[in-house]
Amino acid sequence: MSKKTTAKSETSSKKTATKKEPSTKKKAASESKKSVKTTRKSATKDVSTSIDSYMEKRFENIREERRLPPSVLEELQLKISSLDITKKEFDTICDNVIESYERSLVEPGEAVGTVAAQSIGEPGTQMTLRTFHYAGVAELSVTQGLPRLIEIVDARNNPSTPTMKIHLNKEHSQDRNAARAIARNIEMVLVESVASNVSIDLLRQAIDIRFDPELMEDKGLTVEAIAEAIQEKIKGKGEVEPGENTIFVYPANESLAELQKMSEKIREVRVKGINDVTHVVIRKESDGYVLYTEGSNLEDALEIEGVNPHRVYTNNLREIFQVLGIEATRNAIIQEAMNVLNEQGMDVDVRHIILVADMMTADGTIRQIGRHGISGSKNSALARAAFEVTIKHLLGAGIAGTRDPLRGITENVILGQLIPLGTGAIDLLMNPQLPTIQKKKKK
Repeated sequence: MSKKTTAKSETSSKKTATKKEPSTKKKAASESKKSVKTTRKSATKDVSTSIDSYMEKRFENIREERRLPPSVLEELQLKISSLDITKKEFDTICDNVIESYERSLVEPGEAVGTVAAQSIGEPGTQMTLRTFHYAGVAELSVTQGLPRLIEIVDARNNPSTPTMKIHLNKEHSQDRNAARAIARNIEMVLVESVASNVSIDLLRQAIDIRFDPELMEDKGLTVEAIAEAIQEKIKGKGEVEPGENTIFVYPANESLAELQKMSEKIREVRVKGINDVTHVVIRKESDGYVLYTEGSNLEDALEIEGVNPHRVYTNNLREIFQVLGIEATRNAIIQEAMNVLNEQGMDVDVRHIILVADMMTADGTIRQIGRHGISGSKNSALARAAFEVTIKHLLGAGIAGTRDPLRGITENVILGQLIPLGTGAIDLLMNPQLPTIQKKKKK
């Protein structure tokens, strides 16, 4: 029995040993795999960090040497950061971008003004004269085409169809009722637009104003609010007596002429909204409700509660200049001109428009391209005379004894001289002693 038990125990111990052996082998194999993975990970991490540091150094060198403008460099960094590339591929991309940028630069002596004038003028003459188009909203019409381009270039004080696009805050942009409430606060409401009748009551020696209840409800107005607005407008020249859906205004001077004069004045009293905005349309867009206005008043629109002040746009360049400054005006000129050309299907490079915008805003104010602006303020009397009103400029220059520096193109063409453009912009100097010095050095 003891022999059998010992044999059994030996066999069982052998079995357990054989069972343990593969498990330890498995553990060793898994550990080795893990170690390989970690080494691979560490190697890939090291490679990625080395590539990242190399990229940063290269970008820093490009920035210091000013090989690319900041906007192009930022875009390049952003796009390369999402790619999994080697150092060689990265260098190739950078070299190609720098080469293409340098090839796109204007050569010294290039007549950029003439090229820009041709690029804008040639398609401008062929532009279809579609004066109006509907900017996505059937109720509002906006001047487009050649008339709008002329308005921009002439820097008109008041465009023919001023309009604003107003985005709302996040909490208001998704709610139509909130958008309607803000639209009511923006849209200008006059007394005559909510009054069903404004007449002169000769018996009472007063002006009788009767209101339309439906219009009053639609605009969110009360008789008391209108009475306050009228009293503020006429101040001490009369008394205002509000009633049920009516208002009586008793002027201090009870003559008929004074009654008629005051009744005309009362019709034009602004009860609600901001000046010059006659109509507001609410439109649902991808990011919420947006307000489109007929008429423009940027300064007051920015102060309306619920409006996103960072996303209010107007097509009135003068207002942008007065409220936001000359840089914003320059950007608006570029955007407005490009919108007109793109809408008409004209493929004009934005750099030509940028040149025009730069010239219009170079001295810190908006100047038109014409005899009252850029062309009329040139230093050369001959260049001014060649543009418009020739005799006036020549006579004025003659009386004043003006000296012409002859640095431009027009004045040199008039005199039949070489113009300072292209090869004419370069002076070559030769040193006749240079070859003899080199010969001496060789000896």
